[in-house]
Amino acid sequence: MFEGKTILTGVKPTGTPHLGNYLGAIKPAIALGNKALEQGGKHYMFIADYHAINAEKNPEILREKTKEISCIYLASGLDPEKSFFFRQSDIPEIPEITTILYAYTPKGFMNKAHAYKAAVDKNREAGKPDDDGINMGLYTYPTLMAADIVAYDSDIVPVGKDQVQHVEIARDIAGAINAHYNKELLKLPTYYFDDNVAVVPGVDGRKMSKSYGNVIPLFEDDKSIKKAIFSIKTDSRPMEEPKNPDEILVYEIYKSIATPEQLKEMGDGLRQGKLGYGHIKNMLLDAVIAEIKEAREKYNYYMSHFDEVEEMLQKGAQKARPAAQATLKRLKDAVFGR
Repeated sequence: MFEGKTILTGVKPTGTPHLGNYLGAIKPAIALGNKALEQGGKHYMFIADYHAINAEKNPEILREKTKEISCIYLASGLDPEKSFFFRQSDIPEIPEITTILYAYTPKGFMNKAHAYKAAVDKNREAGKPDDDGINMGLYTYPTLMAADIVAYDSDIVPVGKDQVQHVEIARDIAGAINAHYNKELLKLPTYYFDDNVAVVPGVDGRKMSKSYGNVIPLFEDDKSIKKAIFSIKTDSRPMEEPKNPDEILVYEIYKSIATPEQLKEMGDGLRQGKLGYGHIKNMLLDAVIAEIKEAREKYNYYMSHFDEVEEMLQKGAQKARPAAQATLKRLKDAVFGR
């Protein structure tokens, strides 16, 4: 499926990633990119800092979040020598490509975009005007994303189900431009999502999310991770009472990180009344610490040696720019009859 294909993934530097992000998004994205590279394709991974400024206007916070997310991906196995790893804002062709795409983007696409509609719905629930607090960056978000996608001749864009619409909009815009000029100026992208990617529950049973305050931290110290794990909701049944593992939240979280042998051990122990809640929380703690140990060490190194990461990002931008420059030239030549 990925043979000779170009895969592109962008990540916004907002929030601090947690265990759910790591298992459900970060590791799968890197694995998918590596799979494409193994099959002779290309992998672009960029920090979407232009997208981030729609919501975050504090430059110090933006800088710190960009630093964190860059270090997390490198610590999690991204190889900048093989993948194109860079900041969106270091590619000056992106705003120019976006401007051209605007001229071929129906306003109706923006009106139906999920992020904009969600913001409008939130305003209505609060009794505010529909567009209260909504800036043009949020409103035109899908067109900028389309520019990110087409700039590098992307074949496949891995997304969550809530992001499929953005890839479809990018495809529609690219198709309209190609049809207008009767030539393939832009490659038509397709989306990809994996139903098997883990959706990790939080400590309260809902999807793990920073907004819910129910996360297990990623690269904090063991004490912080233990505190989060031991706050996972359980009931008052005694250890010796047999339990259905699938009804136990600790077991559900353990599924996303444990080996089959470890999962069987916990499941059997619960069914047979041989493991109490304290036991299984310690088993989860051991598994989490073992999973992140090496990555946490790398993360701490990169965070304290960010000059090395900065150099990687700059080199990545230099490697990525020729593709964006070629796309922009094709567009300008067609649009302006050059």
